[in-house]
Amino acid sequence: MKPVFLLILSPLVWLAAVLSLAIADLVCALSKQKAGSSPGAARRTACATSSASVVIPNWNGRDLLERYLPSVVTALAGNSENEIIVVDNGSADGSAEFVRQAFPGVKLLALDRNLGFGGGSNAGFHAAKNDIVVLLNSDMQVSPDFLAPLLEGFRDETVFAVSCQIFFRDPAKLREETGLTQGWWEDGGLKVRHRADAAIADLFPCFYGGGGSCAFDRRKFMELGGFDELLAPFYLEDTDLGYMAWKRGWKVLYQPRSVVYHEHRGTIGKRFSEVQIQAVLKKNYLLFCWKNIHDWRRLGAHFFFSYAGALVSLISGDAPGRANLDGWWGAFRQLSGAVRSRARARRLAVVDDTEAFRRPLGGYFWDRFGAGRSVTAAAENRIRVLFVSPYPICPPVHGGGVFMYQTLRELARLATVHVVSLLDHASQAPAQEELRSFCASAEFLVRPPIHRGTLGTIEPHAVAEFANGDLDWLIHRQIYLHRIDVVQLEYTPLGQYAHAYRRIPAILFEHDVYFQSIARGLPHMPGTLAQIKARYEYLRALRYELNMLPRCDRVQVCTRENLEYLAGFLPRIRGRLQAGLRAGIETGRYGFSASGREPFTMLFVGSFQHPPNVVALDWFVHEVLPRILSRRPEARLVVVGSDAPQRHPYPDRASAIEIRGFVEDIREPLARFAVFVCPVRSGSGVRVKLLEAFASGIPAVSTRIGAEGLARQDAEFCLLADQPEAFAEKVLRIFDDPRAAADMATRARSEVEANWDMGAITARLVDSYWDAVREKEPTSPLARDPLSTA
Repeated sequence: MKPVFLLILSPLVWLAAVLSLAIADLVCALSKQKAGSSPGAARRTACATSSASVVIPNWNGRDLLERYLPSVVTALAGNSENEIIVVDNGSADGSAEFVRQAFPGVKLLALDRNLGFGGGSNAGFHAAKNDIVVLLNSDMQVSPDFLAPLLEGFRDETVFAVSCQIFFRDPAKLREETGLTQGWWEDGGLKVRHRADAAIADLFPCFYGGGGSCAFDRRKFMELGGFDELLAPFYLEDTDLGYMAWKRGWKVLYQPRSVVYHEHRGTIGKRFSEVQIQAVLKKNYLLFCWKNIHDWRRLGAHFFFSYAGALVSLISGDAPGRANLDGWWGAFRQLSGAVRSRARARRLAVVDDTEAFRRPLGGYFWDRFGAGRSVTAAAENRIRVLFVSPYPICPPVHGGGVFMYQTLRELARLATVHVVSLLDHASQAPAQEELRSFCASAEFLVRPPIHRGTLGTIEPHAVAEFANGDLDWLIHRQIYLHRIDVVQLEYTPLGQYAHAYRRIPAILFEHDVYFQSIARGLPHMPGTLAQIKARYEYLRALRYELNMLPRCDRVQVCTRENLEYLAGFLPRIRGRLQAGLRAGIETGRYGFSASGREPFTMLFVGSFQHPPNVVALDWFVHEVLPRILSRRPEARLVVVGSDAPQRHPYPDRASAIEIRGFVEDIREPLARFAVFVCPVRSGSGVRVKLLEAFASGIPAVSTRIGAEGLARQDAEFCLLADQPEAFAEKVLRIFDDPRAAADMATRARSEVEANWDMGAITARLVDSYWDAVREKEPTSPLARDPLSTA
C-alpha cells in the first residue's frame, strides 16, 4: 500500500490492535473467573530416547536433498527404529520422485500444495512414530554422531526441545547462527541472537530450538499446537514455539556435541528476495508480541515503540530490527488469527513473561532447576563464589584493586572462587593471569567504549559505562557451568547484575557510596557547566542506588559510617547492610618501620584516574605545601600512583615535588619516607592507602573525610586536619617530633592488626556467605551450620 494511505490509516490500525488484544484478554479473564479454572498442568512425559524420527520439510529443493540427505541416512543407520520422513510441499522440481527412487528407505510424505515450513513440519510430526522428532532443514548436513547427544537431553521429562550446534558449510561466512540462542525484551520488542561460546561443551539452556536443526518431544509439540500458521510462510515459528514452551514450564536446551552444517538460506534465500524476507520478519515480530506477550506493561511499551519506530522508518527509511508501516499493515490483516492464537497461548501458560525470559539464562536456569545443587559444596564445606569486578584486579594499582586482590587471595583458601573481570584494553590481560594460580577459574572481558551520550537518560553515566550484554551473559554462563552458590559483585555500577535469584544470594560491595561521593565532590567542581553535570549525575545516582540496593541480598560497605548513611535513606534494608567484611589488608605483607625514615619527606599515594585523588593533591600542593615550605624549605613531596600525567602537573613547584607515578611495590616508599599525607576532601569508603600507611609505620596526616571509618580522634592513629594551616602544622609537628610520631604509628599498626587484617575479615566474610544462603533457602544442603559435622 502507498505510504501516505498507510500513514493516514495507521492510527486506526494501532487502535484496533490495542482494543482487540485488550478485549480478548478481558474475555479470557472473565471466562476463567466464571469457570473457576486455571491453566492446566504442563505435561511431564518421559520420552523413549532409544530412537528418533527425522522430519525434513522440502520445497523445490531436489539439489539440496541430493547433497545432504545421504548424511542423515548414514547418521541414522544401525537402528531400525529410527526413521526419516521427507515432507514434500508440492514441489515442482521432481523432489518427490527423486526421493522415491534414490532413497527407498526414506518415508515420503508428498503434499499436493505448499504448506510452508510450519505446515509441512506439522504434517511430518503427525506422521512420525517416535517420541522424539528431529526437525532438519533440507540444506542441513549432519555429523555421523549427531543423534545420540540430542537424545541424551530428553532424560529430563520436562525438556521440550534440544538444539544442535550449527556451523556454516562455508567457513568464511560470519557465523550468524550457532544453535545457542538468546532472547530478551528491549524497547518494547523481542530481540534474539545466536551466541558462539566455546566454553559451553554440553547441555545448556537456550531461548528456542532452531526449527531446522532441533529435536522435539513430539507429544509436547502437539500439546502446544505445533508451528503456528499465523507466522507463515517462515521465520519465528520456532522462536514462538520455544517461548511458549518456557511459559508452559518446560525447558529448551542446546547440545553443542550434536553438530550440523548449514547452507544458510539455501532454500528461502533462493526463492525470496531480501526485501520479501525482511517484510515477513517485521510482520512476524509484531505478531509474536500480539500472541505471546501477556504482561500489559510490556505490551504497552511494545505498542508505543513499534508504532513510533514505524513512523521513524517512514521518515528516515527502514532499518533492521525496527518496525515499519508495511509490517503493521501485514500484521493487522492477521489480527483475528493473532487473537485466536493469543487465547490459546494464554490458556497454556503457567509462568509469566518475566519468568519466561529469565529461565533460558544460565544463572536463572541453575537457580530455578539446579537438581541436587550445593550437595558437593556442603559435603566439602567449601562454598562456590562468583567474584565479578568492573576493573582489572592485577596488579592492584588502586585502593579497590588492593581490596579485591587481597580478598581473593584469602577467599581462595576458604572457598572455591571463580573470577570474572572487565578490562579496559586487551593489553591488561596478561597481568590478570596471576589470578588463575589461586582461583578456580578466571575469565576476562574487554569492555567496549561507550559511544552514546548519557545526559538525556536517567541512567547514571557510571552505570551505563558498565552496562554490557556480554558481561551479563558471562555471569549467567559461569553460574551455570560452575554451580555457583553466591554472586559477589564489586562496586555500585555492577548492582545492575544483582538478578532476582531465588536461591543464589547476590551480594554487592559498595567500595564507596556513589551518590555520597558525588555530593562531596560538588564543591570542588571547576566551572558552572561541570557543576550542573555533577548535580545531574548526583540525582541520577541517588535514584539508581536507592532503587538498586533493595534488590541485593546483602550490601557490604567499608565502614559503620557508610552503613548509617545508607540506612538513613533506606531504613528497610538496614538488616542487609554489612560493615567490616571487605575493607582490609594483609597486614603481614607490610613491614613495620617507625624510625630511620628520610627527614622532611612527604608521601602522597593515589591513582590519577580517581578524581578525588586529583582534587586532594591539587589542594595540598596549592594550599598546604607552600605553608610547609615557608618553614622547611628543604621539605620534599613524593607522589606515587598509576596513570600519572606525562608532563609535570605542577611545574612551578617541580623542585619540591617528585612525580614517581606507578611503582611495582608500594611497600618501598611506605617504608622510606617520613610523613604520609592523605588530604582527601571528597569520595566515600575507606582509604586503602591509609590502611597501608598504618601497617607500614609511616606517621600520617589526613583530613577527616580521608580518615573516615579509620580514625575518629586526632593523634590516636593519625593526625587530623581539614584547613590548610592546620594540615601544614600537623605535618611540621611530625617533622619536629619523630618520637611522638613513632608512638602514634605503633598504635596505628596495632589497630590494623586487630580490626582490619584481611585474614580475619575474610573468615567472617565466608561465614556471612553461609548465612546468606541459609536465609535465601533454608532447605538447601548449604543452609546447615558450616561448622557442623551433621
